[in-house]
This record gives sequence, structure tokens and C-alpha cells, in this order.
Amino acid sequence: MSEPLTGAEFKQQMREGTPKMGLFVNSHSPTVAEQLAHSGYDWLLVDCQHGPMGFEKLSTMLAAISSGGAKSMVRVAGFHDRVGIQQALDLGADGILVPYINTAEEARQAVSCCLYPMGGTRSVYFPQRCTNKAGLLGYVGNANKNIIIALQVETAACIENIEEIAAVQGVDMLFLGQNDLCMSMGLYEKYEFPHMYTSPELGAATDKLIAHAQKNNVILGIFLFGTSRVGEFLGKGFRFLSVGNDLHHILTQAGAYVKDMEGISEASGSTWKKRPSALV
Repeated sequence: MSEPLTGAEFKQQMREGTPKMGLFVNSHSPTVAEQLAHSGYDWLLVDCQHGPMGFEKLSTMLAAISSGGAKSMVRVAGFHDRVGIQQALDLGADGILVPYINTAEEARQAVSCCLYPMGGTRSVYFPQRCTNKAGLLGYVGNANKNIIIALQVETAACIENIEEIAAVQGVDMLFLGQNDLCMSMGLYEKYEFPHMYTSPELGAATDKLIAHAQKNNVILGIFLFGTSRVGEFLGKGFRFLSVGNDLHHILTQAGAYVKDMEGISEASGSTWKKRPSALV
């Protein structure tokens, strides 16, 4: 097996056009995280915003992802979550996704928490998992160029201020969250599901994001459920793509098996029907 890419190399490949595909992990299961890290995805993101992970569980999940060779990201609570950012990075995360960014000042605070001085205000400590392989100086001396700093674009205010946000020094990626952005723009009230996702309003907001990201050489990321729109967003220049989360993968695969068993049982004359479910 070849040596894993550094964070700087990982980011540079995306800037040069190579996509990186991955999943969010919400199950707070190190076992699931480890198996998915061996599945061929480039990265896994431990979602501490919407998942029940404490720091001890996060520690084991990041170790599990590392064992499979995937890059690890952590979504924290927000730009104010200095402790969450510090813990995730000390525990060996390759990058941070910061949700609910509305202004350039919030973006600067998020970046500052991720970077050591003089680029930011991250605290240095030793020993930590992040320093185990390269040592204190080897890790700290290169961390500011290797850490992947992603900001989530998911509010109308973020789109309004995207020109200034995209220009903040240290931002590597702008990550589009269509669900929350549609909510923030009032599109769930205006359109019947799922037409808000192809609405002219969301399209215009996405085009504005793309223009300012490209102007500043910032990577574009997006969360999608499933693969039906992957080609569309690759064509728009998005290079960091999620196709769901671990729980979504479990449900879709379970749903496929359930459908097969219904068909097989009917054909055999011993009809079986799944229990009622709103999910599959």
C-alpha cells in the first residue's frame, strides 16, 4: 500500500480537478467507521453536530478511520466550538467542517481555531495522537498547510456574504448544504418537495457560491443523498462530494434486500411483506 496523501496533497488534487468521494458518519460506531474506511471512499466525516459522539467515542472513531486509510473530517458545533475543534484535531482528524457560517468574521474565527500561530490560535500540546507519527515538530510545523478547513454554506446570510467569506485567508473549502439553505431561503414553504432543489432561487445561490469559490481557488463540496446528481455537480466544479451517511447506506441496502425478499417470496408462493416503515 502506498503512503497516504498529506492533507496538502489531498487538497491540491481537488484543486487540480480530482474528485474525492466520501460519507458522513452519524452512527457513533467505531466498527461501522472502520469498515467504511476500507470500502474505497476517500474520506469519512464524523458528524458531531448531528450525531451523539462525545470526545472518547470520537477518539475511537478517528482511530478506526485511520486504520482504513481514509482521510478523516469532523463536523463540529460551529465557529464558536473552539474546544470541539481542538479535540478533533488533537485526536488526529485531518480536517474540520464548520457549520452555520453567516459572515466573514465567523469564518475568520473558525479558521483561527484550526491553525497554529501565527496563522491562528490553536493550542499546542504533546503528546497527542496527531503528533504520534511525525513527532511534535514534524506535525506542528506542517499542520497549517495540511489541515483541511471547510465552511458550510447553508444559510441565506452566508450566500449574501459569500464574496467576503470566500476571500477569508485559510478557507480551503466551501461546502454546500442544500437542505438547510432551502429552509433558510423559505423554499420548503414555496415549493412542493422535492422541487425546491431544482428551483431558480437555489440555482442562483449555487451559481453565486461557485463563482466566488472559483475566484478564490477554494474547493467546492456538497452533501447529496444518493448518486443521481453526482454527475451534475461534478460538471459544476464540485470536487468533495458526500453521497449520504452511514445510516442512509444501511437503510438503502436493507431496503434493497427487503424488496428482493418480497419478490422472491411472492414468486415461490409463500408471500412475505415487510412491516410498515416510513424509511424503506
